Amino acid sequence: MSEAGSEAATASVRLDVWVWSVRLFASRSAATTACKGGHVHLNGARAKPSQPVRVGDRVEATTPGGLRVVVVRRLLRKRVGASVAVECYEDRSPAPEPREVRLAMPRRDPGAGRPTKRERRAMDRFRGRGGPGA
Repeated sequence: MSEAGSEAATASVRLDVWVWSVRLFASRSAATTACKGGHVHLNGARAKPSQPVRVGDRVEATTPGGLRVVVVRRLLRKRVGASVAVECYEDRSPAPEPREVRLAMPRRDPGAGRPTKRERRAMDRFRGRGGPGA
């Protein structure tokens, strides 16, 4: 293998390995779980962890830090440093929400108890999740 575990001989790498190696997820098991849970899409379609990734593919991943949209520029099999990882993809992620919008979310008062079904549906509508019947 050449520098930093790059994949020159093979034309593809497992999706869960690649998203972990370019540091979109903190651990390989978190990457695999995200793929199984439908939080990772490859070229617009839900992807299984073992799906092959090739140069030029578009990967959309909902990470703990928010939505990440990247285009594969180089294949990796092993995890590399952050400076090398950034060179392996082109980041096309949308800009994060302004801080004011994130802080504007209403909070329940401490000790107010669990929300009722009606209150929960109202919160879901407010957050844009729709929910059943929306």
